[in-house]
Amino acid sequence: MTFSKYTQRWLAATLLIATCVVSTGASAQNTSKSVVTTSQVRAELMAHAPDGADPGKTVWVGLQLAHQPEWHTYWKNSGDSGLPTALQWTLPPGVMAGDIAWPVPKKIPIGDLANYGYDGTVLLPVPLTITPDFKPSLLGSDIEIKLKANWLVCRRECIPEEGEFTLHLPVRGSTALNGAAFEASQQAQPQTVNGDSRVLIEGKRLQVSVAGLPSALQGKTLEFFPETSEVIETAGPWTQRWQGALWTANVPLSAQRSQSPNVMPLVLVAEVNGQRQGYRAQAKVVGSWPSVTAVAGVSPELAAALQANVGPSTAPASPAVSLGLWAAVLGALLGGLILNLMPCVFPVLAIKVMSFTQHANDRRGHRISGLAYSVGVVTSFVALGALMLGLRSAGEQLGWGFQLQAPAVVAALAVLFTILGLNLAGLFEFGKFLPSRVAAHQAKNPALNAFLSGVLAVAIASPCTAPFMGASLGLALGLPALQALLIFAAIGVGMALPYLAASLIPAVAKLLPRPGLWMDTFRRAMAFPMFATVVWLVWVLGQQSGIDGASALLALLVALSLVIWSLTVRGRGRVVIAIISIAIFALLTGAIGQNVLKITDTTTTATSTDRWQPWAPGRVDSVLATGVPVFVDFTAAWCVTCQYNKKTTLVNPAVLADLDAKKVTLLRADWTRRDPAITAALSQLGRNGVPVYVIYKTGRAPVVLSEILSVAEVRSALASL
Repeated sequence: MTFSKYTQRWLAATLLIATCVVSTGASAQNTSKSVVTTSQVRAELMAHAPDGADPGKTVWVGLQLAHQPEWHTYWKNSGDSGLPTALQWTLPPGVMAGDIAWPVPKKIPIGDLANYGYDGTVLLPVPLTITPDFKPSLLGSDIEIKLKANWLVCRRECIPEEGEFTLHLPVRGSTALNGAAFEASQQAQPQTVNGDSRVLIEGKRLQVSVAGLPSALQGKTLEFFPETSEVIETAGPWTQRWQGALWTANVPLSAQRSQSPNVMPLVLVAEVNGQRQGYRAQAKVVGSWPSVTAVAGVSPELAAALQANVGPSTAPASPAVSLGLWAAVLGALLGGLILNLMPCVFPVLAIKVMSFTQHANDRRGHRISGLAYSVGVVTSFVALGALMLGLRSAGEQLGWGFQLQAPAVVAALAVLFTILGLNLAGLFEFGKFLPSRVAAHQAKNPALNAFLSGVLAVAIASPCTAPFMGASLGLALGLPALQALLIFAAIGVGMALPYLAASLIPAVAKLLPRPGLWMDTFRRAMAFPMFATVVWLVWVLGQQSGIDGASALLALLVALSLVIWSLTVRGRGRVVIAIISIAIFALLTGAIGQNVLKITDTTTTATSTDRWQPWAPGRVDSVLATGVPVFVDFTAAWCVTCQYNKKTTLVNPAVLADLDAKKVTLLRADWTRRDPAITAALSQLGRNGVPVYVIYKTGRAPVVLSEILSVAEVRSALASL
C-alpha cells in the first residue's frame, strides 16, 4: 500500500495525543493560577523563599506588573488622579502579610496634571511572617497563598482591572526562582534617612527641609514624592536648593487639600551611578494647616475616565483600527505564503508532491485534493490559534510555537516522523497493520488524506515565524477573539494558496509529472528528510530535557523501529521475535521514559569571553543605564529560522566587527522552554513568536529587525547607532 493512503490514521492519532498532552499540562498548571493577562498588563504573583517557609521565618511574595508600552499603574500616592494598586490576601492561620514595600515611583505628567506611578515592569513585594502558630496540613507540605488584586491602568484613558491569584509555597524547600526580580525590587526601595527633617507651613506653601542625605548628593537636583496624598499641588511649580548639607524645597499646597498630617513621609530620588536611588525621610510638620476646602474622593478627571470605561464600548471601530486590522490580515496572508519557503516545512513537501502527482491525470481528484488540503491547513491554523488564545485567557503566558515548548509534543513528533520515514524507506506498509475495512475506507476517501496532510503541514510549520507574520501575530493577541482568529485564518490561506492554485488551474496541473516507476525511487529518497527532521527534534528535546532526555528518546526510537521491523518478519520465528522486541521496548520505556519528559536546567553561565550573554528581566535597562547599546536575539532551539540566522548573519565577520566597533552588548533570550518573562518581553514589542531581533539604545525607540536577517540590514541598523 502507498504512503498517501494509510499514513493519516497514524498521523491523526499522534497529533491528538500531542494536543491532549498540551491541554492536560495547561489544566494542571491552572490549578495554581499565578498569572493574569489583559491587553494592557501582565500580572504575576511571585514568591521568594530561598531558606524555606518554616515557622519563625519571613518570606517575600509580590505582584509583578508588566505594562504594555505607554500604559502605567500607580504608587501609594497616585498624584492628581489615579488609584494605587490594592492587594487583599487570603492566608492560612499563622501567616501574616505586611504592607507593600513600594519601589521608588516615577512622575508621569499628563496635560496640566501629574501622577506618580510605574511603567515597564515593576514588582510590588510584600513580606509574609510565618508565626509559630502556623501548622502545615497533614495532607500537604505547602502554604496556599491567595490574592485578589485591583489596579487602575491608564494611558490617555483609564481601565480598572482585577485578578485573582493562587500560589503554593513549599514549607521545606528553596523557592528562589524569582530571586533576580526580588533583588531588583529591593534595590529600588528608598533608603531611610536619619536626620531632623521638617515641613513648615507658610500660608499656601510648604517649606521642606531634609537633613542626613548622603554627601554625594549635595548639589544634585532631586525628585520629590510625598507619600501623603492630596496635600501638595503635584504638577505645580516648585523650587529646591542646598544649604550646605541641608536640602530644602518650596512646594505649593493643593487647593483641594484633604489631608492634615502631623508627620509627612517623603521620598527623594537622585541619579547615583546611572541608577535612580530613593531616600525616605520622616518630616515633622510645623505650623497650622489651613482649613480644608474639599472632601476626599476620586478626582473629576479620574471619575470621567472610569465612567467612560464602564461596560463594553458601543462606539464603532475607528478607521485607524480597521486599517490596522486589514493591514495585519494582509501581513498574515503574505507571511503564510512565505511560510512555504521556511526550512521547517520541507519535510512535508514529500507528502504534498506524492499526493499531487498521484492525481496528475485526474483533474477532479486534483481539485478535491487541493481543496481538502487547503481546508486542513486553514482549519488547523484557526484551531491552534483558538487553543493559544484560550490558554492565554486562562492565565497561561504562551506564544506562537508553544506546543514545541512541551517535551512530550517534541517526542510525539519524533515518533511520528520516525514511523513516516520507515514507511517511506519501504520497511513496512501501513495497509498490513490496518484492518481491511479501514484500508478500504481510506482508499475511498482521498480527500481525508489531503486534509490530514494539511494538518501535518501546520503542525510542523507552526514554530516558524515568516516575514510579515510577526507583527500580525503580536497584534492578534490584543484583538477580540473573532478578529484574532481572522488573522490566524489568513495565515492558513496564505500557506495553502500555492497548492490551491495548482489544483484549480489546469495549466499548472499539466506541469506535474506523470505517475511512473520514478515515484517509488522518489518516495524512498524522501525518507531521509524525515529522518533529518527526527535528528532536529531530538536536538530540540536535548535543549529541554538535557543529554539524558535526548539519549532516552533515541534509544526508544531505535526500540520502536525494532518493534516495527519484527512485525514484518515472516516465518515461524515471527511471533517470538515480535514478543522479544515489544518486551525490550516496554522495559526501556519503563526504565528511561521519564527522562524524555523531565525538564532539566541546561543553561550555562556565560563567561567573560562569551560574546552572547543570557537575557534576564531588567538586564536591558541595566545595560542601557551605562550608555551601552544592546542587541537582543529572541530565539528557540525548535525555530529553524533562528538557527539559520544564528549560523549565517549573526556570525558574519563584518557584522561582528560592527558590533565590536559600536561596543554593543549581545543578549540572547532562549525561548526553547516556556519562559513567561520572555513571552511578556515579546508582547511589549508587539510580537508573539521567534525569531525577533531588537536593537536598543538610550533615548531611542527599540528597532525590531526582520525575521530573516540579512547582513546588510544588521549593518545598516548598527551604522545608525
